[in-house]
Amino acid sequence: MRVTFLGTGAAMPLPDRVQTGLLVEAAAGDDRPLLVDCGSGVLHRLAQTDPGYEAVSSVLLTHHHLDHVSDLLALLKARWLAGEEHLEVVGPRGTKALLDGLLDTHDYLDGRVDLRVREVHDGESFEVAGVAVEASETRHSMDCLAYRFAGTDDASGTADGGDGEFVFSGDSEAFAGLASFADGARVLAHDCSFPDDVDVDSHPTPSQLGDALAGRDIDRVYLTHLYPHTEGRHEEMVASVRERFDGDVRVARDGLRFGV
Repeated sequence: MRVTFLGTGAAMPLPDRVQTGLLVEAAAGDDRPLLVDCGSGVLHRLAQTDPGYEAVSSVLLTHHHLDHVSDLLALLKARWLAGEEHLEVVGPRGTKALLDGLLDTHDYLDGRVDLRVREVHDGESFEVAGVAVEASETRHSMDCLAYRFAGTDDASGTADGGDGEFVFSGDSEAFAGLASFADGARVLAHDCSFPDDVDVDSHPTPSQLGDALAGRDIDRVYLTHLYPHTEGRHEEMVASVRERFDGDVRVARDGLRFGV
């Protein structure tokens, strides 16, 4: 399984960080890449990848805040104009209502592609775009799901190829339940929106994240969903997590790709 960070920013994007989006490819040679979240700027980042937006016929949403769905209808339109005929959108409760509302507003796009919407729930295991996924509810200001993706042997030669699992937190406070959900994964990408001196809820600070992950068996953690408040403070944030969590901690960046 290969994962590419398309967007590692948040609702206040930075010049080198667009809003949230990940590309998950089940295995080398698989022609069904999975897009996870689709915030503003993600469509352009996707166009810079080898699969391109033309190959992405499945989107998995963690939740429905704008910085995770802003480019969703733009993706649908781009695929229609490129002659692609299908788009599947999977997400938490309310995903169908979200798409219905968007198409009510932009009604000329309704029916342009075969749009299929599926809603998934806390604790559910399912498959999308050839990837086995498990969902777990997070602690955020609206319904949001974290996802655990089962890895397959990747013989493509990308970094860290091999069997393993990848977990994406979506947006969430750091808490024991989500840490348990990620326990045993090779890689965890976790919301770490602000440095320690910012008083925030619905998102964690580095010390809060480190406390939640302490003692968990996770090889590598990427900090993502970064607000401008974190600029110039990445080393400090990584050190704060490492004081509490004995694992490899790094800051994600747009375009970073790794194998699991």
